[in-house]
Amino acid sequence: MSFLQAVIYFFREALVNLARGWKVSLVAVLTIAVSLFVGGAFLVVSGNLLASVERWRGEMRLVIYLQPDTPDAVVRTLAAEARGGPGIASVEMVSAETARRRFQEAFPSLSDLVEGLGDEPLPPSLEIALSDPARRPPELGPWLDAWRRRAEVSMVDDDREWLGQLETVVAVLRAVGLALGLGLMAAALFTIGSVIRLTAYLHSDEISILRLVGATEFYIRGPFYAEGFLQGLLGGLLATGALWGGSTFLRLRSPEALLTQVLAAEPLTVAQVAALIGLGAAAGLAGAISSLRREQLTVTEEPAG
Repeated sequence: MSFLQAVIYFFREALVNLARGWKVSLVAVLTIAVSLFVGGAFLVVSGNLLASVERWRGEMRLVIYLQPDTPDAVVRTLAAEARGGPGIASVEMVSAETARRRFQEAFPSLSDLVEGLGDEPLPPSLEIALSDPARRPPELGPWLDAWRRRAEVSMVDDDREWLGQLETVVAVLRAVGLALGLGLMAAALFTIGSVIRLTAYLHSDEISILRLVGATEFYIRGPFYAEGFLQGLLGGLLATGALWGGSTFLRLRSPEALLTQVLAAEPLTVAQVAALIGLGAAAGLAGAISSLRREQLTVTEEPAG
């Protein structure tokens, strides 16, 4: 029998075993599918978050909020001074009236909160665009600290601060996803190994006959290896299908929602899908190999009377 014929035999026998014991095989498939789904979900979410961070980093800006009663002449003077700062591309003056109008356009349902008040409720500000938002000069930090201490300034809003916090959240998500994925993968390996051991025990008589007629260990173990491989492969396919379906559902249901843009803007790539499916198949094969030690398949011969 050639190697190709042996492989075809292995997978044919594995499919028969899967069909016969589909209930216990389903447990193994679902266990590895859940582990890959959790790991893949964290991979998708963290990847989309990182892409959003990079996109927002390119749009980063600084906003210097002034005291509400700052005269327009002082605002113009401060804007002219800010234009000379390190790495500053442009400075836009935003009056209190313009700030109120922007608020009403952005939040129409809350426009009544700022409507009808005698004084303008929002302060004037200076919106600063940087020449290179991704690479800030080292002098910019001390320059901003000096502005924070000025009497005319009420607050300096730096997008870099919350973007740094978001990057920390992404790193934590990846670490948690990796830990959960590894823990669930270990459970999946144990489950697949248990199923393969049970299948081998049920076929102990056939194994004895094969060994008596001179079958090699590779020929005896091959169907069990193929069965573990198929269980892992099915688990990987199920996990990637669930991930693709979930992200597609979010994009179709609410494509413009912030949650969709942040968490499901980009689905798994072809390389990531192939990696998850391959990881599932490899895990199933590893579980089968680790479960079939030689002593577990060795038939003890009774001594001759």
